[in-house]
Parts: sequence; C-alpha cells; structure tokens
Amino acid sequence: MYPFIHIGRFEIGTFGILLWLAAVSGCWVLYKNFQRKGVEADAINVTALATVAGIIGAKLWHVFESPHLLMQIPLQLLLDRAGFAWFGGLVAAILVLMWQGRVAKVGALGMLDLAAPAAAVGYGVGRLGCLSSGDGDYGIPTSLPWGVSFPHGLVPTMQRVQPTPVYEFIAALLIAWYLWRRGRVDKPVGMITGEYLVWTGLARFLVEFVRINPRIYFGMSNAQVASIGSVIAGVVLIVWAQRHARAITQARRRPKPVTHTVSS
Repeated sequence: MYPFIHIGRFEIGTFGILLWLAAVSGCWVLYKNFQRKGVEADAINVTALATVAGIIGAKLWHVFESPHLLMQIPLQLLLDRAGFAWFGGLVAAILVLMWQGRVAKVGALGMLDLAAPAAAVGYGVGRLGCLSSGDGDYGIPTSLPWGVSFPHGLVPTMQRVQPTPVYEFIAALLIAWYLWRRGRVDKPVGMITGEYLVWTGLARFLVEFVRINPRIYFGMSNAQVASIGSVIAGVVLIVWAQRHARAITQARRRPKPVTHTVSS
C-alpha cells in the first residue's frame, strides 16, 4: 500500500484523498435524500461541518485514549497522521448534525435520519483511506488468500494480515443500501437513526475480533465497548420513536371536545 503519492516535490497523503472522496460520496447521498424528501437545505454545508467535526472528534478521542502518551509527547500525538477513533468521530458528527437540523428546520432527529445513509457511505469510503495508507487499522495475521501486508504503510508490517478496512467498507455499503431503502417510506422520526446506530455498532463489534486493537474491558477492545453503547442507544431510540409515533397517532384520533355556546 502507498500512504503517499509523490508528484515532483509535492507529497499527497492517500488517506486525505480518500477522506475527501468519502465526504463527496456522503454529500451526494445526502443531497439525493434532501431531494426525495423535499428538504431545502445545503447538503455541501451540512457535510462539510459534519466532516470537520468528525475528524476533530475522532482525533481527540484517540488522543485521550492514551493520556500517558499525551503528557509525554502531546504535539507528536496530536499532529500524527495516523490514529483516529471511530466513536469520537461519530459523537462529534452527530452533535453537529443535530445542530444543523435545527438550523434547517427539519429537527435534530430529522436531520440525523436524513444523514444516516450518507454517513454509512462516507464511513465506508473513508475506511479505504486506512487501507491505502496502512495506518494500523488492519487486522491480525492470517493465512487467508486475501490477506495483505503493509511494508510501506504508516504502521508497516511484513505479515499477511486481515484487510479489516475492506470488511468495514462492504458492511458500510450494505448498511447504507438498507437505510436508503427503509427511507423510501416515511418512518417515525428517529427510527432510521436508531437502525443506523444498531447496525453500525454491530458491524464494528464483529470486525474487532480480527483487529489488532488491545483488549481492555472483559476481553473487549475500546471500540467494542463503544459499539455496545451504540447498539443500546440505537435500540432505545427505535423503541422511543415507535412509542412517540403511536402516541401522536392516538392523539390525532381522539375526538375533539364539543364546545357549547350560551346565547343571551
């Protein structure tokens, strides 16, 4: 794999190129979702703010996962081109999207529902950047025929390892396809977001079994613990969305009280 492309004296990181492509892909999906739902909002602006927030959140989460290293080499850790935590990026992007939903007058959860398929596509394409740069997001050694090595990666290895970014790319596209189809018919507000959290969390939890991340809590990695939190939050949101929609429907069906006027 090639973490950098050299053009004369210029050096371009392949991770950055794929990150840009991820933002463009996600923006296009979000734009198409705005179109089919009749939402008048700027998909480019929404995507740009969410992407920047996601990058910052992912970096900060990764940095604060190693407080001892942060105290020893703060600048090196902050400026390192490798090291981004999925959960930190997810939380930061969600907060920005909720704010953008209020600005666009579609509601915080409404914007998250609209952005869920786009987020899945963007995440999947972004993972290919991890593959091209060999930034350490690969898996454990394997003898499978599709195993790859990263002799020139940012975190090099000569062993053939599990290409976990490819697994996540495939899973993300399947999740995006599922959410897009689900969005054809109006669902209770928050339902699509809940399903995104469940499926994305489940996919990340499973892929961690063949990742090289250290096991910290009860034999699970940090990402697996965060994935469980994502699944739980998704289930809670789905249940809430269903109950909230049912309550609204029942309220609309109740007969309105008849008022009698007394003539003098």
